[in-house]
Amino acid sequence: MYNEIDQALNREPKTFLRNLSVFLVILVALSWGSSSLQFAGFTEAGLNVAKGVIRGLFSPNWALILNLTENGIPYLILQTIAIAILGTIIGAILAIPFSFLASTAIVPKPIAYTFRAVILLIRTIPALIWALVWIRVTGPGPFCGVVTQAVCSIGMISKMYITAIEDLDTGILESLDAMGCTTFQKIRIGILPQLSASFISTAIYRFDINLKDATILGIVGAGGIGSPLSQAISNSKWNAVGAFLLSLIVLVIIIEYCSTKIRARLAHGRQ
Repeated sequence: MYNEIDQALNREPKTFLRNLSVFLVILVALSWGSSSLQFAGFTEAGLNVAKGVIRGLFSPNWALILNLTENGIPYLILQTIAIAILGTIIGAILAIPFSFLASTAIVPKPIAYTFRAVILLIRTIPALIWALVWIRVTGPGPFCGVVTQAVCSIGMISKMYITAIEDLDTGILESLDAMGCTTFQKIRIGILPQLSASFISTAIYRFDINLKDATILGIVGAGGIGSPLSQAISNSKWNAVGAFLLSLIVLVIIIEYCSTKIRARLAHGRQ
């Protein structure tokens, strides 16, 4: 019995040198990255801002929270949600043709790699840069936020769509080829019904990201709650800052809970 154990251990791959090499590479990367960091301590102004934000969270401006006009938090929250929803839906719909045209299982490789390069270009540019570009085109406001989030969503959603498409059983496509189906028929009959749950789950995940990004984009003038929040911080109105942040925290918790339940049900059929 002991001989069998020894033989089994001898047959196991020797991974010590590999693991040691990985550890040394990570250690060198951490050392090199941390060498450029210089912490000079907390500034007095920074500490005052931190104290003001914490104080505002515990004593928010309830008048802003209960204000139902266009200057109140409920309206700004709804505008932020609307920007995220429209941006996600438009981006998710536009990502479908992009992902199919970028999948080597559907189209020839030269075409697929061309569209993958376009998707990579979209993903490379940060959302704030896209917002600054579109502000020049459409002007500031919620429309700019929707266009920015739609474009940014195409990059991320297309990448996940491509992964789902290429994980499909190729036997289905071969069967449809044997029947003489066109590319459009293969997508409509053999692929979309199988991918619908994965596509919806990806879109919901992207909506979570867009909802948080909508606040940041508002700071540069792309609509939503970000701009009033930035102005409140600049003017040291900590009670207003606390009201904005408290509302955002509650909103994100509710959206996260609902989206997690929906994604779980789509993926596993759980209630």
